[in-house]
Amino acid sequence: MKTAGPQPSPERPHTGRRRNEATHQAILDTALRLLGESGGAPVTIDAIARAAGVGKQTVYRWWPSKGALLLDALTERSALHVPTPDSGSVRTDLLAVIDSTFRGAQSDSTAPALRTLVREAAHDPHLAELLETFTAQRRQAVRAVLERGRDRGELSDDADLDLMVDQFYGVFWYRFLLGHAPLDTAVAERLTDSMLAANT
Repeated sequence: MKTAGPQPSPERPHTGRRRNEATHQAILDTALRLLGESGGAPVTIDAIARAAGVGKQTVYRWWPSKGALLLDALTERSALHVPTPDSGSVRTDLLAVIDSTFRGAQSDSTAPALRTLVREAAHDPHLAELLETFTAQRRQAVRAVLERGRDRGELSDDADLDLMVDQFYGVFWYRFLLGHAPLDTAVAERLTDSMLAANT
């Protein structure tokens, strides 16, 4: 009887896939780092590709534009640093989301990327659509915290949850873009208590 040749083990590591994932991550990290170091100067796809040690076409294989690349990087960063807690207390959970959003958006890498996205989205309809999707996802995460609080009876039945989300992001974007006032833990606590006081 003819013996079949050796078959590849299902446990064998997929080195090509891991290499692609490592390259993908390196490009995301490099894009945020370069923006953080740029001091407001434009950062190009060419510069990102060179610093990440890849060809420009490798970048374009995954992202159609610099804005799409930055948005992908920020989406990943927000997933890592902005929690979606469910502690059983609407105040605890809401404060955690607001405070982490404030702090995360002001990091040396995230802040320049986010400002660049907002600026470039004004001239790029595709990027504007992607940014709208990103913000809708973050809004829904906050709304889910409020919905759980309402279901537990911590918020009134007629609480306007969408308006509460607007209050949070209104303060965030206004202060983030204008830079006229801080976005710190003390502000996060006051904003949380103000939002809840009007809806309990």
